[in-house]
Amino acid sequence: MSQYFQIHPENPQKRLIDQATEIIRKGGVVAYPTDSGYALGCHLGEKKAIEKIKWLRSLDDKHNFTLVCSDLSEIGTYAKVDNAVFRLLKAHTPGPYTYILDATTEVPRLLLHPKRRSIGVRVPDHRITHALLEALGEPLMSVTLIPVGEALPMSDPEEIRERFGAHLDLIIDGGACHLDPTSVIDLRELPPKIVREGRGDITPFQEWRSLSTIKTGALSVSVFVSARCYLSSLGVSSSLLSLCAFLRGSSLFSSSQVPQRRQ
Repeated sequence: MSQYFQIHPENPQKRLIDQATEIIRKGGVVAYPTDSGYALGCHLGEKKAIEKIKWLRSLDDKHNFTLVCSDLSEIGTYAKVDNAVFRLLKAHTPGPYTYILDATTEVPRLLLHPKRRSIGVRVPDHRITHALLEALGEPLMSVTLIPVGEALPMSDPEEIRERFGAHLDLIIDGGACHLDPTSVIDLRELPPKIVREGRGDITPFQEWRSLSTIKTGALSVSVFVSARCYLSSLGVSSSLLSLCAFLRGSSLFSSSQVPQRRQ
């Protein structure tokens, strides 16, 4: 039977947090509260604990595991983050989002997607979670606690004890959590791809996609205008310029086909 700690959601008791992290370090599987439902967590790279979590959730090897991190700098240790992605993360972290990124060599192989070598990362906005991470000094390997055949994460610690208590080493009761899971955003390539809409507002990522499209279109127009001015300076007739306008964007109109002024 699992241990059951009642930890204050606003002022986590250090004594209980220290005991919880010790259980994690020894290979235990814990249920703990986040800003988007309860989650299952274990020590990074603890194979037996990870296999138990897979069994509890009926997960296959294609499931993206999540590293729950304390801050952005910790994310950068385990995931590849360029400047554009960093700005997106900074604007929406902490919060109820899970980001899919390409993993660095610091991530244990058994956590990686077998084909894509990607990893989920997130920084929850929850004081108990932050206290655990601060005491642990490294990320938690985690998945949302969504029972098999159900769509929403569990939010009642008493129900978790009734249904999973025999299989967990620790349940942290931090009170009721939100019912919605995290929003999952794939940032391996930009623009962002919305994998799952959850509690996190996806509007900023949709707007980023729209804005990037507008910028690309504006660049295309700018290049065309510059090309038109150049052709005009070569003495190309207006009728031919109109034809160029019709063909712009077509693979039939390439730089090798730009008319040259006769000498």
